[in-house]
Parts: sequence; structure tokens; C-alpha cells
Amino acid sequence: MSARDDSEPKTTTVEPKSEREILVTRAFDAPARVVFQTWTTPELFERWWVPKSMPLALLSYEADIRTDGTYRLVFDLDGTNTMAFFGTYIEVTPHSRIVWTNDESGEDGAITTVALEEHGDQTRMVLQDLYRSKEARDAGLASGAYDGMDETFGQLDEILVTLHPGEKRM
Repeated sequence: MSARDDSEPKTTTVEPKSEREILVTRAFDAPARVVFQTWTTPELFERWWVPKSMPLALLSYEADIRTDGTYRLVFDLDGTNTMAFFGTYIEVTPHSRIVWTNDESGEDGAITTVALEEHGDQTRMVLQDLYRSKEARDAGLASGAYDGMDETFGQLDEILVTLHPGEKRM
């Protein structure tokens, strides 16, 4: 029996976990160090983060990806309007964990944690958004922010293939 038989399916799940949490999970066919690299290298992140089917473009991404570093993403919404997302990295632990604030929403902004854990030939990613209230969580769900996650992480899969072309781990 190959290790591939025990692999997780290539689907992204988005589920409310509690009154304040949303969990997004996905398995990737790459080591955690490579998946982590795609989250922490701005040139790579820019290639997969925005779903191609969405009518917006990432205009700029500035990031100092370290504990207490900051980030700022600016999106073009329609050719005349932009939207910025920004915050601070609370924790950056190589190959396993990134935690950041989402400050653009003021007091309603979530704290996002991306946790990576290797399982056989795959890395399981759990992205957790922890909101300050049930109302903020419900607003996050209603905004459509999670609608493109499967496409987004499918695009990440495409990048991972180029960074990790079938390397076998022992």
C-alpha cells in the first residue's frame, strides 16, 4: 500500500468551529517547509493568494514577515477603488506556524493562525480566524471572504508543484 492511499483529499473545508472561530483546512502534496515558504515569500504569495475568478487584483504587498513585523496588501476592486488589508505578525515559527492580526476592521478584526503539520507525504494546513465576537464572525462569513478559498488553495497547489516537483521524503 502506498503512502498516497492514506492522503487527505484535495478539498478545502471552511467551517464555523465555535461562536467566534472559523477553520479552513486543506492538505498539500509538499513538505511543510515548502508550504511555509509560499506563505512567507511575498513574490510567491502574490502568485496564489487572489482567486483568479474574482474581479480584483493585488496591486501591492509589503511584508516584514517576522514576529512584530507588519504587512499591507492593497487590492484594486474595479479600476477606480482600492481596498487595503494590514496588520502585525504576532508569531512566525518557521515551517509550522504564522499568526497575524487583521487590523483593517478595527476592533472587529480577526486574529489569523496558519498551522502546518506534515502527515506522510502531505502537509495539513489549518487556518483559524478567531474573531472578537459572534457578530464579527458572522459578518466575516456573510462578506464572502471564504467563498474563494478552494480556488485560492488550488492555485497554491499549482505553485507547490513548481517548487516541489515530486521530491521524495524519507
